[in-house]
This record gives sequence, C-alpha cells and structure tokens, in this order.
Amino acid sequence: MRRFVVRRVAAAIGVLFVISVLTFLIFPTIPNGDPALRIGGRLATAQEIAQIRHEWGFDKPVYVQYARTMEKIFDGTVVSYTQGVNVLDEIRHGLPATLSLALGAGFIWLMLGILFGVVTAIKAGRFADRALTVLAFIGVSSPPFFLGALVIYYLGYKAGVVPLGGYVPLSQDPLQWFTHLIAPWLVLSVLFIGIYSRVLRSTLLDTLGEDYVRTARAKGISERRVLARHVLRNSLIPIISLWGLDFAQVIGGGAILTESVFSLHGVGQFAAESIGRLDLPPILVVTMLTAFAVVLLSAIVDILYAVLDPRIRLSG
Repeated sequence: MRRFVVRRVAAAIGVLFVISVLTFLIFPTIPNGDPALRIGGRLATAQEIAQIRHEWGFDKPVYVQYARTMEKIFDGTVVSYTQGVNVLDEIRHGLPATLSLALGAGFIWLMLGILFGVVTAIKAGRFADRALTVLAFIGVSSPPFFLGALVIYYLGYKAGVVPLGGYVPLSQDPLQWFTHLIAPWLVLSVLFIGIYSRVLRSTLLDTLGEDYVRTARAKGISERRVLARHVLRNSLIPIISLWGLDFAQVIGGGAILTESVFSLHGVGQFAAESIGRLDLPPILVVTMLTAFAVVLLSAIVDILYAVLDPRIRLSG
C-alpha cells in the first residue's frame, strides 16, 4: 500500500509539472496573447509596453518566467494579469459554489444513470428500453447552455418555480442554497445520465452472458440476487471510473457553461472570464487544480476497484 501511495504521489507531481509547462508555453504563441499588451491596453505606447515587460519580468527567458509564476502560485501571491486580483483568493471564493454544484449533480447523474441503465438492460428490446434510449440520446445531444436557457426562461422567468440564477452559501440559508442549485444540478446531470445509462446497459448485457452468471442461476439463486450481487457489482467498475474522472473535471472548472448560465460565480465561471481575457495565471491555476483532482480521484477509484471486484488487487 505504501508503494502504491508513493507511485500515485510521484505520478501526480509529474502530471502537474507537464500540464503546467504545456499550459504556460501555449499562451505566448496565441495571437494577442502577449500579457504586456493586454495589461497596457490599446492606447499604451511602445515605451509603456517595454516598461510593463520589465516590471512584470516578461523580458526574461521563458523558463525564468515559468519559475517565477510557479513560485508565486505556491506561496499564494500569484496575481491575475488583467483583473488585478489574487488568483488563489478568487478560487477559494468560488470553490464552495463549484463543490456544491459538483456534489449535487454528481449524485443525481450517478443514481439516475445506474437506475436507467439497469432498467434498459432488464427490459432490453422492449418499450421501456427504447423510450429511455431515446431520452438518453436527447440528453447527450442537448448542450448545457441550451437547457439552462430553457430552464431559466420557462421555469424561472415564466413560472417562477426556480430562481433566475445566483448562488446562496449553504451556511447562510440551506433552503435557498438548495433552491438555487436544483436547476443547475439537473441541467448539468442530463448529459452524464445519458452516457452512464448507455455504458451500464452495454456492460450489464455483456455480463449477463458470462459463465459464472449462468452457474449462479443453475444453483437456484434468485434472479434479483444474481443481478444485485454478481452482475451489477462487476458492471459498476467502468461507471465508478467514469464518475471519478467526470466529478474531478467538474470540480476543476469543467462546468463552465452551467456556472456561467446560472451565474454561480464558481471556479468554472472564473475560468471562463479569464479565458476571454487570455489571462494566463488563473487559467494555469485552474488547469492544475483540474489535473490534481483527476489524479486524486483516479487513486480513490483504484481503491474502489478492489472493493467492488476481489480479483483486482493493488500491486505492492
């Protein structure tokens, strides 16, 4: 177990390093990506631009700029080029909204994805299977900004059932927290429910044809017990893997469209505003946050593998 943890930590450090370097190197090659020009504005003179480059260190070699930026990230003093705010403070401020969105939506899409996957597998070829398959494809094909706009207009503006947007902290008012997040939860979950149900359906149908399942049935074990203890348990392995990666992506700002449509002011919306400004420090920190969350959740998923399937063991 110790070797496993050491390998995971080393892998996490390596992934963060590579991603940070690639992200840092991409921006100087983007048209209008020169941070000195964006800080100076359209009316800045060449002398002012040169002075900005010197003050911010943009005239140094790229490896020196990278080292200075990473130093500022780790000591908590990294500042946005164009917004003039402390990046880590902004992420801390937006993280509660993003975590609230990720936890609620992640629970909904996991539970409903499993439910619909099981129903479509059991009712394969029947009306319920066809109906849920059509709904799954509609969900996968519907972008969050489109669904969010429909929900805000019809359920918020027209019916007044849900708020038009915004985020209320859980510590301030739990009921308002839930009321403001129920619509974003459902909008963000629709896409994942369709994917998870289709993946689980395919896995369940493949597992139902395995020899050990036929043996369990031959022993007289009830169909419900065979499905719950033998088929579903092994079929959940790819679902758990998908959920871990998707959940980590949402935490790292992957729900940019949903947060922007509902004005949740989370990490995703902060990343979207920074991308629009070509502001490197916030984008770099959010990208590293996403990478760290993916690596961490991947390690947790590997441990869950061993719990779900006794044949899987962590080496070392």
